[in-house]
Amino acid sequence: MPEFLDLHGKTSKAVRAVAEAAVRRHGLHLGQDHLLAVLWRQDGRTPGEVAAALNVTTANVVKAATRMATAGLLTRRRDDRDNRLVRLWLTDAGRALQEPIERERRLIEERVTADLTPDERRHLLSALTKIHDSASALLNPPADRRDPAAP
Repeated sequence: MPEFLDLHGKTSKAVRAVAEAAVRRHGLHLGQDHLLAVLWRQDGRTPGEVAAALNVTTANVVKAATRMATAGLLTRRRDDRDNRLVRLWLTDAGRALQEPIERERRLIEERVTADLTPDERRHLLSALTKIHDSASALLNPPADRRDPAAP
């Protein structure tokens, strides 16, 4: 197995498990913190807008929003100007999670990078950004570079 893919997979699983434990302490499922973060930045977005911001499907957002509405973290309301649109709005409980969730995320980041120097952290973030951009480009190649045999 290629060395980078193997190490990245192991690292990703370990960090994901740590993040999942952190959000569960606040009654959330992994990923719901990301949905909340989109609404913390701009409340009242549509599920489609949230999905685009998170690079997931609208169906995934709708499913998570249903759970989160049941848990009292957000509400769904029809758009005032276009009744066809549904918008997601934070409740007081959803807004109240911002500070503790953001604190948990900072703490995780500090702990998993504690053995890195400031230069190593900077280089890591730069390298991960480049890797993310390259992987994203492989998923969404420009029209002139797509495989004509691909569906």
